[in-house]
Amino acid sequence: MRNRQRAFLLMAMPAVIIFFIFHTYPVLQGIFYSFTNWRGYGEWGFVGLSNYLNVFQDGRALSSYWFTFKFAIISTILVNIFSLAVALGLNAKIKFQKTLRAIYFLPNILSILIIGFIFNFIFTHFLPEIMGVLGLDSWAKNILGDPDTAWIGIVIMTVWQATAFNTILYLAGLQTIQEDVYEAAEIDGANAWKKFLKITFPLIAPFFTINMVLAMKNFLMAFDQIIALTNGGPGQATESISLLIYKGGFEGGEFAYQSANAVIYFIIIVVVSIFQIRVLQKREVEM
Repeated sequence: MRNRQRAFLLMAMPAVIIFFIFHTYPVLQGIFYSFTNWRGYGEWGFVGLSNYLNVFQDGRALSSYWFTFKFAIISTILVNIFSLAVALGLNAKIKFQKTLRAIYFLPNILSILIIGFIFNFIFTHFLPEIMGVLGLDSWAKNILGDPDTAWIGIVIMTVWQATAFNTILYLAGLQTIQEDVYEAAEIDGANAWKKFLKITFPLIAPFFTINMVLAMKNFLMAFDQIIALTNGGPGQATESISLLIYKGGFEGGEFAYQSANAVIYFIIIVVVSIFQIRVLQKREVEM
């Protein structure tokens, strides 16, 4: 028995060591430097909590927080609506069901950067030209070049790419529902809407919770899609927190300051995730 436990320990230790070296140690190092004035090079000294206090007085950081939460909330809602609708369709008895499932999953296996560059071309050239040909001159413009509409382009691309993964999770939940439950509801005279409201949605509530939490967390950390589409522009209109931390920390000589920003943002994401889980799990019990 001891030999068996030792074998399992030896199997697990390399992963633990690698995780500590490449994940835990850099995190601890970042937290340490967040209390200093280090610019990423040269000498440094301790500054206490001043970096943390300055984040709350930084207009650029507050603007990035506003954009990031607006983008994350809207994208989370849209992704879950579309993915649930697609999953319901793909779970029905239709022709080419397996082929359609494979096609709908394709966006998830493509790189977000590649998809972003494709959508960049569509928004910049393809759509304006189409609208121009159709005579819709007011729509014949690049929405990514307008500070008021650039975020819409990012949301469209993100929802298109992220719907596939959430669809798979909803499909997994739908396949756990026994067919005889629906047959009993039909005997009682329930229509399609009532069956969805009273049977389907309550029974896939745990999958709804998982999808909401994962989607919100991923969108709060948005980076690749913004780099590919706008790089934070026009101006700083679409600059997310992750992008601000990257630019300020690695290009702007604000390593310590952005480390403090990253710590604050990490705490916010944890709090939001815990709040989501508690609220949605309570709703599961009520349902």
